[in-house]
Amino acid sequence: MDKGKILSLEERIPKIKEHRRRKANRRLIFLISLFFLLIVCVIYFQSPLSHVKQIQVHGNEAVTSEEAIKMSKLKRGLSIWEIDRKQAVKDLKSHPEIKSAAVRIGFPNTVHINVKEYAKIAFVSTGTEFFPILENGKILTDNPKMEIPGNAPILNGFEENHILEEMAKQLMELPPEIVNAISEIHYSPKKTDQYHISLYMNDGFEVSATILTFAEKMIHYPSFVSELDPQKKGIIDLEVGSFFKAYESDNKEEKEEGQ
Repeated sequence: MDKGKILSLEERIPKIKEHRRRKANRRLIFLISLFFLLIVCVIYFQSPLSHVKQIQVHGNEAVTSEEAIKMSKLKRGLSIWEIDRKQAVKDLKSHPEIKSAAVRIGFPNTVHINVKEYAKIAFVSTGTEFFPILENGKILTDNPKMEIPGNAPILNGFEENHILEEMAKQLMELPPEIVNAISEIHYSPKKTDQYHISLYMNDGFEVSATILTFAEKMIHYPSFVSELDPQKKGIIDLEVGSFFKAYESDNKEEKEEGQ
């Protein structure tokens, strides 16, 4: 063996000592850092910094921030560590207009409430008032409108049941431009079809359809209407196939379109 590469014991001892010293220093730095971190945590827990100072609500439109905070039962001054986020979310979702919610704690003392609301897809008419209908088929009876609201369809003859839920589901499947083209939807069940509806469109046409296949058929409404004479109004039947019948009693012409 090459004697030039052999280290004597005297040469190795300083290096061993240096290695042990560095290792001990690293351990000491780690322990000191951990100690100070624990001190900071104790001070934070015991100080007003750990108490809720701000509650911010995000994603809300119809539900006010004050209402969301009240529903969550979260309060300023409450300790961050006393917050039950699961219970707060459960309380928020009990609101009829809130679809989902999440509660997040932002350092040092801010609570963020994120909510997603149910979409308002239509309004139901009582004759003098208009009540919003949510995407889940629920009617908001505590928030009436005295005037016809926006471009949303007005529903007549519906009750809060499975038929209204299915109607809401079908409307949600349609693009906004088609939904906004609908003026009124009348629930007009037949002996052969308890889901039959009659629609009155903003362009003057009437549509006869069944709720169960409404979205599937109604998606083709723009292309169907584009082939009709805009001056000749009538009923577009979408129940079985697709055909048009003009209002004039002496005009029996029907336009058929394969389904």
